[in-house]
Amino acid sequence: MDEFSSDVAFTPAVKRIQEERGSRRGFREMEDDGGWRTTITPGLADYLAARDSFYLGSASRDGQPYIQHRGGPPGFIRVLKPSLLGFIDFAGNRQYISTGNFSENPRAILFLMDYANRRRVKIWGRARVIALNDRVRERFMPPDYRARPEQAILFRVKAWDTNCQQHIPRKYDAKTVDTTVQALRERIEALEAENRELRERPGPA
Repeated sequence: MDEFSSDVAFTPAVKRIQEERGSRRGFREMEDDGGWRTTITPGLADYLAARDSFYLGSASRDGQPYIQHRGGPPGFIRVLKPSLLGFIDFAGNRQYISTGNFSENPRAILFLMDYANRRRVKIWGRARVIALNDRVRERFMPPDYRARPEQAILFRVKAWDTNCQQHIPRKYDAKTVDTTVQALRERIEALEAENRELRERPGPA
């Protein structure tokens, strides 16, 4: 059984490397202060509600890793309980690698990026696939989203942590850029109209 919540990632081998390279002391102090959080705080809930995509990591029984991108409209990741998330899994390329991995190894990680604000969150836990039925569809399917749901995934949170901003490029989605550009265009048009009006006014006699 893990002694600290961060032991989900800080295995004995990891701690040994931290010790060798001089970072173990800081992480030991973090552990003594309570370690990584294990429940979904209001701040994390807001962060999840704003996400329209994330990366889902899994591994087969023998440890072969896999990362899958999942997307949907903001709010498609649902907070069900203080340590339980759920989301609809839309039909994709039908490889079913993550689904197969979860059937023999439920350990998983969510990796959620916010490029505009240069933030990222890592959530470790266990995933379980839920077959699609009317009740599941009603509970998880985002309204007015045109995609075919295939199943739902429940994710029980074991620990989560944030990363520093270092090396995260600042990127903006197309909708944000379009809105900003449109506002600039409207401002330019207003200034051009004002300029024309000033030029067309008769000068002093």
